[in-house]
Amino acid sequence: MKELLERKKGLRRNVLIVDDDYIAREILGKILDNQYEISYAENGVIALNIIKREKLKLSLVILDLHMPQMDGYSLLKLLRSDNELRRIPVIVLTSEKGAEVESLKLGAADFITKPFDMPEVICARVGHSIELAEDSVIIHETERDELTGLFHKEFFFQYGKRLDELNNHMPMDAVMVDINRFHVVNELYGRRYGDQVLKTIGESLHELVSKNGGIACRRDNDQFCVYLPHSDEFKDKLPQYIAVMDKRINDSSISLRFGVYSDDGGEKCMEQRFDYARLACQKLRNSYVSCFDFYNDEQHSKELYAERLINDMDKALAEKQFRVYYQPKYSISGSRPQLSSAEALIRWFHPEFGMVSPGQFISLFEENGLIQKLDQFVWNEAAAQIKLWKDKYGIGIPVSVNVSRVDIFNAHLVGILESITRQNGLKNPDLLLEITESAYTDDSDQIIETVNTLRNIGFRIEMDDFGSGYSSLNMLTALPIDALKLDMKFIRYICEKPKSARLVGIMIDIARLLEVPVIAEGVETKEQMELLKKLGCDIIQGYYFSKPLPPEEFGALIEKELKEAEYAYN
Repeated sequence: MKELLERKKGLRRNVLIVDDDYIAREILGKILDNQYEISYAENGVIALNIIKREKLKLSLVILDLHMPQMDGYSLLKLLRSDNELRRIPVIVLTSEKGAEVESLKLGAADFITKPFDMPEVICARVGHSIELAEDSVIIHETERDELTGLFHKEFFFQYGKRLDELNNHMPMDAVMVDINRFHVVNELYGRRYGDQVLKTIGESLHELVSKNGGIACRRDNDQFCVYLPHSDEFKDKLPQYIAVMDKRINDSSISLRFGVYSDDGGEKCMEQRFDYARLACQKLRNSYVSCFDFYNDEQHSKELYAERLINDMDKALAEKQFRVYYQPKYSISGSRPQLSSAEALIRWFHPEFGMVSPGQFISLFEENGLIQKLDQFVWNEAAAQIKLWKDKYGIGIPVSVNVSRVDIFNAHLVGILESITRQNGLKNPDLLLEITESAYTDDSDQIIETVNTLRNIGFRIEMDDFGSGYSSLNMLTALPIDALKLDMKFIRYICEKPKSARLVGIMIDIARLLEVPVIAEGVETKEQMELLKKLGCDIIQGYYFSKPLPPEEFGALIEKELKEAEYAYN
């Protein structure tokens, strides 16, 4: 590359003239020697030896077609079949019209007719051929990744679009290949080993497109793209291609992910196809079941829907599209169930999608951190509602609110919660904080420290979804909690399955050992309620008593409770 750039700045190029006619060689030499370094050969055999020896210096070969020992046609074919020598442009010498066409088909860059009657035309043709060849080499060097030999991303997409245009937008499949945790490979085994892995993958992908048509590129450090004609058989053959690549890499610690967009005739552009292939590849990020996945429209619809929900969240908060509902909790330890508290549950009434299930947006917002905004909205709404009920009915009904893992790692969490209770004229125990069991296993030391701080200033902590996480019995003794809330999946079959009932009984015994009350959610039948009471459960939540209610309907429930019996909550 450096040599070519220096030549283009004005250094003299080397030109080899091959002709068995001495006078023709000398005439051409005189025409060109003011601009070029000239060397000579009298036949194809001598010329081939010179070309092989001087291949890095030669800028052009001027070749007569008719010579003894090895004629120009034979030499031209040899040069064009050699990967190293084919970069050297060849101008043929001929006086035959038909020979011009044939030599151009064989790969000649241009031709000069005999006799040599226009020196300026000869110089122009020589200069033009050399410049075109050097430009072509420079482009070739910059368009391909030096390590793998595959196209760089920019050239890949240019050539791919050209392929689409030239082939009348024939169906094309897009494949995204990603190396799992490649940075770890480099750190553990060194960059040289990592480079060898990349080279092996590059060679395999080059073979794939050579056999099936298409092009391939190294997109990023550890990502590759393949663009090839659509085949209905590709889905069946892909596992075979992957097996061959795995065998060549020969390292069980290195795994590849393949995301595939199979052309459905939808006339999507090249960029869209690879966007879809990338989505299919990302879906495999935490999968240990399969190493390839094919994109489908259902995936696309889910991605678009999720993106809309993320983009619409701030507007939804500003426009009060989110509403907080309240599901009552009843104490069943006495002679009759008594309203004791409630849980705040979020509902989203989207202007376009209607009622959006919390299952569709809660986990989505947890992934990108937006859950903090939503949780704080719920905390403020719940605190304001507790105050409204207290002012209207003269009683305080504690409300439990969710505190997500993301919230717990917020350094300002304690201050935010204290500010909310203070601004609403509440005491800290009025706001119950639900933290899922699994959250305690993320960074138990920091979480325990934060929870202890909250309890020390009066907040009460409920461990939500108890039994669904991975906390050990030993760990439970160290966790700062004020109530255990059983995961509803344990409640579902307690009347039908004796083992489920025994398991719930064991968890209630654990709560007794910890000296904290037990809350069971998801209770739907009288039989479930009576069995839980028999097992020693303290508080019940579920459709047996009530579904989640908007604030005004929950108020009616309070009024009913006050009318039916003297309110017994302390």
